[in-house]
Amino acid sequence: MNKRVNLIIGSGVLGAYLSAELLRKKEKIVVTSRSLKKKFSNYQYLKIKKKIKFEKLNVDKKAEVNKIILRYNPKKIFYFAGQSSLTKSNKYKKQTLISHYTGTKNFLNIIKKKKLDTKFFKANSGYIFSPNKGFIHLKCKFSINKNPYIQAQQKVFNLIKKYRKFGLNLSSLVFMQIESPLRPNDFFIKKVCIGAKNKKKIEVGNINTFRDYSWVTEIARAILLTSNLKIKDYIISAGSKLSGENIIKEAYRFNGLNYKKYYSINKKFFRSNEKKFLIGSKKNTTYLKNKYNFKFRIFGKRLIRKMSKNI
Repeated sequence: MNKRVNLIIGSGVLGAYLSAELLRKKEKIVVTSRSLKKKFSNYQYLKIKKKIKFEKLNVDKKAEVNKIILRYNPKKIFYFAGQSSLTKSNKYKKQTLISHYTGTKNFLNIIKKKKLDTKFFKANSGYIFSPNKGFIHLKCKFSINKNPYIQAQQKVFNLIKKYRKFGLNLSSLVFMQIESPLRPNDFFIKKVCIGAKNKKKIEVGNINTFRDYSWVTEIARAILLTSNLKIKDYIISAGSKLSGENIIKEAYRFNGLNYKKYYSINKKFFRSNEKKFLIGSKKNTTYLKNKYNFKFRIFGKRLIRKMSKNI
């Protein structure tokens, strides 16, 4: 019997690492992208590009979404497409909403219409919630932040819950901070590690905030394991906390430098309504440990050292 494919929407960093994990499990994969002219450098970096079938797809085009679903009848769909920068979303408000909400709705409508048993997983962000005593869990109230990315993802989260009531296999996967050497150079941890490696001074924003950083290979593994669990929403994160100052300190110390001499505060990097603590609940992580003997191992100082070695 032929295996049904896993359809990954979006050819970014997370999709590439999940593809690598699926390949290790001998799974069939199709990855979509808005353009097939790109180099797919993330897949080249992981040395898996030749093993992947790529398909062109605009998620806002209903006909294209219908065509690809009916062509492959995927076992699982992992929706990782969409503009994900908080800063850029202020400039590209319409594009942000379309890439997350409109695209997701197009998929859900065809799954509902054709009564497919496909499992659908939508990547979401812990930023959509207002933390309870610093922690993010699924019963937290929505954040009142007016950022277009956050508002778009809040709409998607509610959309998933609404359509799941029709008996569809839908799940929101809520992530905190996912780190990888493939992240853009302006992502905070990578920016700091590059500065430390080059022995250069950097400008940063508020370094007294604490965030929950996870390593992408472990996130990909956790996604795949979670996709076999009961269909509902999940938070997937290491559940650890790391401050901006400690990131700078560890990165420069790794390179034999006193961090206090190598950074300055610039208020242009401050974010409005920024919470001091945004840490993911460990509930799902604990369940994965009990069921699959899986646990996050790369976080905190170990994550900073790993990034420093791989850039």
